[in-house]
Amino acid sequence: MSRPERTTMTPDEARAFWDGRYGGESYLFGEQPNAFLARQADRLRPGMTALAVADGEGRNGVWLARQGLKVTSTDISPRAVAKARALAARHGVEVDARLADLETWDWPVEAFDVVVGVFLQFAPPDMRDRLFARMKQALKPGGLLLLEGYRPEQLAYGTGGPSQVENLYTEALLRGAFADMEAISLASYDAEIEEGSGHVGPSALIDLVATKPDRPAG
Repeated sequence: MSRPERTTMTPDEARAFWDGRYGGESYLFGEQPNAFLARQADRLRPGMTALAVADGEGRNGVWLARQGLKVTSTDISPRAVAKARALAARHGVEVDARLADLETWDWPVEAFDVVVGVFLQFAPPDMRDRLFARMKQALKPGGLLLLEGYRPEQLAYGTGGPSQVENLYTEALLRGAFADMEAISLASYDAEIEEGSGHVGPSALIDLVATKPDRPAG
């Protein structure tokens, strides 16, 4: 998601910022799932548990629930969480939409079959390291990580994402951060996206699909 220029906002400032961005009746990033996430449908099974991290107004969490998954969706914005609950109700699915500051939230341990992170690029490098570690912690052994972000080339497009290059992802960065997981795919590519009014136009994307190792036998 696009984030504020200044990445050192306090939780109260971040909450107010996102409440403002999500304040309208329409959904800033649309009501349909992220295209990368939707392409992973064949990897998902009804009854799986899923965590949608910083899920905003709930488009991805609700889509996961529509696939039959048991979904926990988090965001720092009360307005976003309310809209996520409303979206789930309109689709007739249940989503456990929680208000959460990811720095202080009590992250579950080995609780989810799937953890989804889409455009988490509000996080500067030190916060990103903690966020990635907690996402891995939240996965069950054998669990699936689905991550999409912008590459540095996105700065030239200016169609979404932060202006700070250090917040963007490269293949080397993701390989290093998730070296303790098995990468199923890691792809860099450009695509035209249309996600509400928040992400529209040509975009420099990078996707990671990875699994957490199973516990050793014995």
